Amino acid sequence: MAATLAEKIIAHACQRDSVSPGQIVTASLDLLMMHDSGGPRRVASRLEQLGAKVWDPDKVVVVSDHFVPATDLESAEILALTRRWAQQAGVRHYDMLGICHVVLQEGGHVQPGMFCVGGDSHSPSGGAYGAFMMGVGATDITGALVTGELWLKVPQTVRVNWDGALAAGVSAKDIMLYLCATLGMGNENQAFEYDGAAVRAMSMSERMVLCNMSAELGAETGMVAADEKTLAALVEAGRPFTGDIARWQSDPDAACLAEHNYDAGTLAPQIAAPHSPANSRAVTEYEPIHIDQGYIGACTGAKLSDLHMAAEVLKGRRIASNTRLLIAPASVAMTRAAAADGTLEILTEAGAIMLPTGCGACAGMGAGMYSAGEVGLSTTARNFKGRMGSAQAQVYLGSPYSVAAGAVKGYICDPRELLAEPA
Repeated sequence: MAATLAEKIIAHACQRDSVSPGQIVTASLDLLMMHDSGGPRRVASRLEQLGAKVWDPDKVVVVSDHFVPATDLESAEILALTRRWAQQAGVRHYDMLGICHVVLQEGGHVQPGMFCVGGDSHSPSGGAYGAFMMGVGATDITGALVTGELWLKVPQTVRVNWDGALAAGVSAKDIMLYLCATLGMGNENQAFEYDGAAVRAMSMSERMVLCNMSAELGAETGMVAADEKTLAALVEAGRPFTGDIARWQSDPDAACLAEHNYDAGTLAPQIAAPHSPANSRAVTEYEPIHIDQGYIGACTGAKLSDLHMAAEVLKGRRIASNTRLLIAPASVAMTRAAAADGTLEILTEAGAIMLPTGCGACAGMGAGMYSAGEVGLSTTARNFKGRMGSAQAQVYLGSPYSVAAGAVKGYICDPRELLAEPA
C-alpha cells in the first residue's frame, strides 16, 4: 500500500503495517524534548504526585533556552529547578547552549524515520531531518514522559513543491511567509512535506525554517525527506545515521490531501505586517515604514546561515542613526563559528548589538522586547500582538536579508537593492 513519509513513520511507531489519515493511534516515542519554560517547572510536581519516573532517560532531552540568562529571581529559580530535575532524572540537559530546536540538530538527536515530540510549538523543526516531530502541551508531555507513548490522529499529507531556484536576497523565510499568506494558518491535522529543486538545494538550516514555520500554517508538522545532505549533517553532528534513508521517502503514488507547485525564481522578499504571519506580501508592495529596532534572533532566524545573510547586507555599511539592530545567535556553537569566520566582526562593525543566545525577545522573556509605539522588523516566526513586548508595538516579520537591509536604511526596504549596490 502506497504511503506518505508521515504515514510510514507513524505506522512504524505504532507497530502497524499501515495507517490511514484520520485514524487515532498510539505511537511509541524515539525522542522527547522539553525546555525550561514548559518542562520541569510544569511536569516535576505532577510526576511527584503520581510517584512516576521517566520511562527512558536516554530518550529525553531538556534544553534551557527561554529564561536564559536569568533576568530576575523568578527566572533564576526556574533555571535552578530545571538543572536539579534534569540531573535527578538522568536526562541530557543543554544548559544555556542554544535554542532547543537548534541544539537538538547540532547534537544529532533527530534522525530520519524517528517519531518525536517536543514541548514547544516549533518542534516540527525536527522534520528537516526526515523525522515526524510535533509539538504538544505540558499535560501531554507529562503522560509521554511516563509511558513513552503519545496518541494522535494520523494527519493528511500536503505536498509543497518549490522548483527553480531562489533569487539572491530571497530565503526559506520568504517561502514560509508567502505560504502563510496564500494557504492560511488553519491547516490543522495536516503534515506538510516540502520538496522540489529549490528545497533540495537548501542547506539543512534553511530546511529547518520550512519545517519550523509549519507551525504558523497550523499544521501538525513539516517534513523534508532525508538525502545526502541530511546524512552529511548527522556525520558532522557526530551521530551518523545507520539506517536506510530509501525507506523513509514518500511513495510517488501515495494519496495526498493536496499538492501545491511553485516556481522559486518568481518569489520576491516577503514582509508580514502586524499582527500575523498571514499578513504577508511582497516587500515591493510596502511604502517605506520607519524601523526603531531590527531583531535577528530565534530558532527560525538566527542560525549561522541567517547570520551570513545579514552579514552579506551589512558588510561595509552602518546601521541607520535612528535605528538599532539586535542580534541573538541561535546557539553558542553558531556564535563561535560566526566569530571564527569573521561574520561577527562584520555585524558589530556595522553597529549591531550582540545578545546572548536564547529565545529572548521572541518569546517575550528576555532582552530585546519592544515598548509601546515602537516599530520593529524581526526574523522571528510570529508577530502576534503583544508577543514581543508591548501590545502597542508594531512588529513586522522578514528574512535576515530584509531585517539587515531595514536596519541600514532605517525603514522597510527591498534587500535586493542593497545587495546589488557596492557597499
